[in-house]
Amino acid sequence: MLRAMIHPLSLTAMTALFIALLMAVYPNETLYSSLRGLSIWWQVLFPALFPFFVISELMLGLGIVHFLGKLLDPFMRPMFRIPGIGGFVVAMGYMSGYPVGARLTSQLWEQRLITRNEGERLVAFTTTSDPIFLIGAVSVGFFHNVALAPLLAAAHYGSGFAIGLLMRFHGSREDRAEQTIVPGDREHASFTSSQLSPIQRKRRTRSRLYAALHAMHEARLLDGRSLGKLLQDSVQSALKLMMVVGGLVVFFSVVMELLTHAGLVSALAEGLRLVMGIVGLPPALADASVYGLFEVTLGSRAAGMAGTGLMHQAAIAAWVLSWAGLSVHAQVASLISRTTMRYRPFFMARLLHGFLAAALVYLLWGWLAP
Repeated sequence: MLRAMIHPLSLTAMTALFIALLMAVYPNETLYSSLRGLSIWWQVLFPALFPFFVISELMLGLGIVHFLGKLLDPFMRPMFRIPGIGGFVVAMGYMSGYPVGARLTSQLWEQRLITRNEGERLVAFTTTSDPIFLIGAVSVGFFHNVALAPLLAAAHYGSGFAIGLLMRFHGSREDRAEQTIVPGDREHASFTSSQLSPIQRKRRTRSRLYAALHAMHEARLLDGRSLGKLLQDSVQSALKLMMVVGGLVVFFSVVMELLTHAGLVSALAEGLRLVMGIVGLPPALADASVYGLFEVTLGSRAAGMAGTGLMHQAAIAAWVLSWAGLSVHAQVASLISRTTMRYRPFFMARLLHGFLAAALVYLLWGWLAP
């Protein structure tokens, strides 16, 4: 029993000690990789994510999220088994990319607007790449082929939507017994929208709009902060989160560089080449897969340079974008650590999302191939 308790801690300690030794052996590489990670954070991630973090805090404080939640509840609950307020997270997560979805989901949980299982469902399919990175960085920057963007987008976001539908089955038996009728609409429970008369549908829409406005007003009163105080708190909260994101980016940049110089990345890639050769995939894609295992940008760049045929390269790029890399995994894990949400459902969803996205590239190649 004692051995079982010590084992995970010992493994973590040994890993940390190994990384520390590598840092002592490769001090120059450690410094340069730290500066490279810091540059990526300051020049790319900070301007891309910081405004979204601030505006999301403002929208929560102003009650706009609660307003959207009431309006979207009839669509989100039947499809994904999450409250309508999750629709705001879906929109922001898909527009601004990882890890915005995890951040917003954690905020909703802290305000007791969603349960643990609803939060796990939400994080699982809102952790996606933003369209700017997918089109500008991957399609244009790494592949030099903007016509590849529709295929990557269809594979990445289409498989993400499929993950959302599959995750609706995630949860305890009690959660599966949740009501799927919109609160406040029980009087219409026995009628579908098509069975209602035009007058009844109009009244129902007005009732839902009134309930949404009322929810926004109540949320604003409950928050109680002035606009100046709300803006100040939003900026401070966003800055704290950006510091965490930046630290993780720098750390994984250093770890990736050290593992490369130590030869571990090459060894892992060599083993993966054997596996790919057995299943009939080009072995040259192993490097991109290994880099993508750790970090999205490195994996996407390696996929664009693999030179194994555009179809296979696009499939690996879709896998990298959907898996998101251990760097994003660490960011999401840190964001949900203050909640009761578990990391394992997110990990399994990322794994499935990656393979579904790669499979969709092959399936859609005949229609969307550049």
